[in-house]
Amino acid sequence: MEQGMKADELSPDPVNGEAREYPLGESSGLSPDVVSRFEDLIAWQKARELTREIYAVTSSGKFSRDFGLRDQIRRASVSIMSNLAEGFDRASRADFHRFIVIAKGSCAEVRAQLYVALDAGYISREMAVRLHDMATEVSRILAGLRKSVEKQKEQK
Repeated sequence: MEQGMKADELSPDPVNGEAREYPLGESSGLSPDVVSRFEDLIAWQKARELTREIYAVTSSGKFSRDFGLRDQIRRASVSIMSNLAEGFDRASRADFHRFIVIAKGSCAEVRAQLYVALDAGYISREMAVRLHDMATEVSRILAGLRKSVEKQKEQK
């Protein structure tokens, strides 16, 4: 648990049942079918995991010294989370849809940059595959979310 966090700032993760951290606030407490905060979005949770891994892998070795690639892949992974959060809190389904599309593009950017990191010898093939799989999973979830929001947008 992060320093300064209280035990009541952890709530069960709907994906794997493990405790997840809400250091900046409480879980919505609603059923998993009701999403009232961006933190409750599975896509955002998975993007957060991907970002955590990207930061870890870019913090040491040759990767940490390639400031351009390191910063770009970090920005792209953070962009996924940020666009989901911003789009979710926008006033319309159309805005949310647009931000999901942007987040999905950032996901593709992360995948492309992983090839650069692999080719430059900054990460092992195994690590590249692992991170690529994580980014692909986020992208698939975003695709489903985008379709769902698009249907809701058309119904209004």
